[in-house]
Amino acid sequence: MKIAIHHRSGSFSDRWINYCEEKQIAYTIVDAYDTDIVEKVKDCDAFMWHHHHADYRDTLFAKQLLYSLQMAGKKVFPDFNTGWHFDDKVGQKYMFEAIGAPLVPSFVFYTKRESLEWIEHTSFPKVFKLRGGAGAVNVKLVRTKLEAIKLINRAFGRGFPQFDKWNNLKERWTKFKGGKDTFLAVCKGIGRLFINTEFGKMRSPEKGYVYFQDFIPNNGFDIRVVVVGDKAVALQRNIRENDFRASGSGDLVFPNENIDKDFISLAYKLNKKLGAQSTAFDFIKDLDNNIYLVEISYGFPMLNFLDKASGYWDENLSWNEGKFIPQNWMVDNLIR
Repeated sequence: MKIAIHHRSGSFSDRWINYCEEKQIAYTIVDAYDTDIVEKVKDCDAFMWHHHHADYRDTLFAKQLLYSLQMAGKKVFPDFNTGWHFDDKVGQKYMFEAIGAPLVPSFVFYTKRESLEWIEHTSFPKVFKLRGGAGAVNVKLVRTKLEAIKLINRAFGRGFPQFDKWNNLKERWTKFKGGKDTFLAVCKGIGRLFINTEFGKMRSPEKGYVYFQDFIPNNGFDIRVVVVGDKAVALQRNIRENDFRASGSGDLVFPNENIDKDFISLAYKLNKKLGAQSTAFDFIKDLDNNIYLVEISYGFPMLNFLDKASGYWDENLSWNEGKFIPQNWMVDNLIR
């Protein structure tokens, strides 16, 4: 088998390439942005691309290219079942409901009238989300009806920018205060108030819908379970200080073999229904010990994330101690 790999420094491709070199797996590096990319991978059996939600070019055509090559009979990563819902929280709502996943109660409306009628009969707080964004970007806690009305008016008015300059600065400042970022990063955040990112300039404002989820009181953390093929890794992410969000906090704990196996079992069960190659599940447990699924992604941070785990779980829910590289599993599974 010969694998075509789109290389982006700092992405999964770094490890895919290293693994292919180590195991003497035939591969070639290609540029997915080339207009003749389909022709260039014709002599390859597989195509791998760790496409990113914050690159406007990737959001324009990565899925379309991957699924086109899949239709042509090539193995791809991520394939359709793994990636069609990537960075699409609204799409995931319908998918979770369809497969019977324990989704946090979620509500989406496509007209201002229906949205305003709904908030007259619902309770607060609610969590407002845009369909895209990772690390809890574009996620807000809505405490009152008035706050919800303001968000609805904006959603069906000028919309929300794809890059939130003020939230970006706030995130950098919070991490700096917690010792997780540098003052230079804060200065860059200030600069972004005046100079937009390429992504922010090229993408249109998000508008034309509203998406809310119930706020689920919990014990101050979420559980992320990453399933790659027949292996699973789990970690606990504590919420940020004076916040309700765990995603993007950087405060990671690895329960390893001491984790509640219900999370692992549920992740395997859902991944089997999805038929996915790689899925990162974000779970929370309410104060009555009910598990809810918040959202999923095919990818996850590469450095200083799963690397800290001391082992993984197999499908029999047996703990396997030892270091590992999950990106290597992706290559192995694609070959198999």
